[in-house]
Amino acid sequence: MLIDNAAKTFLENISDGNLRFDEPMSRHTSLRTGGPADFFAEPKSLEILVKIVKWTAAKRIPYLIIGGGSNLLVRDKGIRGLVISLKKGLNCITENRTNNVCVEVSAEAGVNLQRLCSFAINKGLEGMNFALGIPGLVGGAIMMNAGTEHGFMEKVLGSVNVLMPDGKTEKIDKTNLDFRYRELAWKPEYNKGLSSKSSNRPIIISGNFLLTRNEPAKLKEEAELFLAARNRKQPINLPSAGCFFRNPQSGLTAGELIDKAGLKGKIMGGARISLEHANFIINREKASAVDIISLMEEAQERVYRLFNIFLEPEVKIVGE
Repeated sequence: MLIDNAAKTFLENISDGNLRFDEPMSRHTSLRTGGPADFFAEPKSLEILVKIVKWTAAKRIPYLIIGGGSNLLVRDKGIRGLVISLKKGLNCITENRTNNVCVEVSAEAGVNLQRLCSFAINKGLEGMNFALGIPGLVGGAIMMNAGTEHGFMEKVLGSVNVLMPDGKTEKIDKTNLDFRYRELAWKPEYNKGLSSKSSNRPIIISGNFLLTRNEPAKLKEEAELFLAARNRKQPINLPSAGCFFRNPQSGLTAGELIDKAGLKGKIMGGARISLEHANFIINREKASAVDIISLMEEAQERVYRLFNIFLEPEVKIVGE
């Protein structure tokens, strides 16, 4: 146990009552599976989040930041320590400034990504349509450099505002961020003073997006086409975490490799590799994390044996 009773009481007080114990993570992931978190906080404001983060730093207690849980698989024994969800706070969108080239829109980390896409369309702002249909929140989408064949977050992001473990906020320009395929890696200067074993890193509290003006009607038409194509190709009626594996740098996609390996429709317990898209593992019937991980490992083993390619998970796997 990382937090004693006195610390529990203190954490409850600074969380303004938005703290739960032994909270099932199945309630907070799109895969609808996962064991309990020891402590689960949902700060409703930046001020409360700052208090929690400064307290965890002082107590050397690890925390895990989550948003919509759309790219997260929690193991069946759950998570030790503190989980902080940004879903109920940090949910404002503002149009900051305009110049001759673009409009800057700021979206806080707890904003649903589809809400940001709709905001841009209705305002006649081009640039976010690539993200239509991608689940999750803005903060997670930035951390994952989320994208599709039509674009990705790095291309439209101008800067981020972050909360450091010491409670200070800082604005970081995109030129000082290390974006990779489906990943944002913090540069060494933003890990200063942090233990190499610490899981506590800068927290994205908002992203500033550089969009261009266009006709709302044109953007809506494009949006309908993007969504229709996405819904034809992907399972949308059962819980999943979206694409489970990263695509190899060249050649066939992860889904094509899994399909050619003969694993479409493969079942392990309550989980299945989707018949519609082989890079989706779906929770068909009360799947455990073990079921999902077993399918993951089966796909990795079969694809490696047949094609000498190791599939890396895109989904973040946490817990015990």
